[in-house]
Amino acid sequence: MVEKIKVLVVDDAAFMVKAVSELLESDPGIKIVGHARNGLEGLEKIKALQPDVITLDMDMPVMDGITTIRHIMIEAPVPVVVLSSLFSDGNITFEALRLGAVDFLPKPSGAISHDIHRAKQQLIDRVKLAAVVNLHNVRRVKLNRWDSREDLAERYGFQSLDYLLAIGTTLGGPNTSLRLFCNLSPKLPIAAVVVQEISPKILPAFVKKFDEYVPWKVEVARDGAVLEQGVCYVSSYENTITFQVNSNREVCLQIGTASDKPLDALFSSTADIFGRHAIGLLLTGIGNDGTEGFAKVKKNSGTTIAQEVETCVYPNLIQCAIERGVVDWVVNENELSTTIATLIENTAHAEV
Repeated sequence: MVEKIKVLVVDDAAFMVKAVSELLESDPGIKIVGHARNGLEGLEKIKALQPDVITLDMDMPVMDGITTIRHIMIEAPVPVVVLSSLFSDGNITFEALRLGAVDFLPKPSGAISHDIHRAKQQLIDRVKLAAVVNLHNVRRVKLNRWDSREDLAERYGFQSLDYLLAIGTTLGGPNTSLRLFCNLSPKLPIAAVVVQEISPKILPAFVKKFDEYVPWKVEVARDGAVLEQGVCYVSSYENTITFQVNSNREVCLQIGTASDKPLDALFSSTADIFGRHAIGLLLTGIGNDGTEGFAKVKKNSGTTIAQEVETCVYPNLIQCAIERGVVDWVVNENELSTTIATLIENTAHAEV
């Protein structure tokens, strides 16, 4: 008999504890082992009950959610799924994901939160996925704040846009993306588009803080936006991103409705528009999305890179692409920025 996933619910609202517990235990594979009213109590119960996953509120007395995540990752590591109504607060969403929360789900709206039942399956799925995360690879990202008043010409260099870096990830990706753009030079002749598993409700606040801590200019991907060098466009996995060339021969973003394989669509469209100047990067995640798109990038003489499996929070997404034989380079997470920069420099020299 398969053991049930043990979950600890940490929330100061009794009605939310009851609702979340009932939703999760409606799945036969999940068992609620306890609840806590704040982070301090949560830490004590993590050590005593040894849960496989915790769901964590952010706005709590005694010890709030962000402080709790910091302590958990040091004292009692366990996968954290944040369930909070504070998703519009950029500091909170960004910090939670930066510090190592596996996922951040917005609490359903409304004082009584009746609509939490609409999110039932999503919550169950996230908890199940969190239970199998490679916790050893969950690490906080160290950041430096950038001065928004500085001379942008010094930061970006105003290079031509010759390459596109298309990045695809499902679960566990925001943390890796942050680390990459902290170290990748924005002076390269390249723009970047990131499709990752993050709620559209959380995305604007997350991107706003992202922009403050990396040398790149970071924006939410929007329909019709003209791609610019030194800019990273971020989209939710719930949208489909492709590209088109406008009447001024500029490459623009196209935002489509949800599809089963948004990463395949991203990589395939990148290959169509940028050809051998297309760079596909596949990061941590679940499933096989992106494999067909990688095949298209290779067919059109572009380059495909995958994060090294051993450094992934979830390795499945990358394993599928590697087994299919559509990955040119398998790279350690800490060497991704150097590999991308070297690849662009070598390609540019070869074309001179």
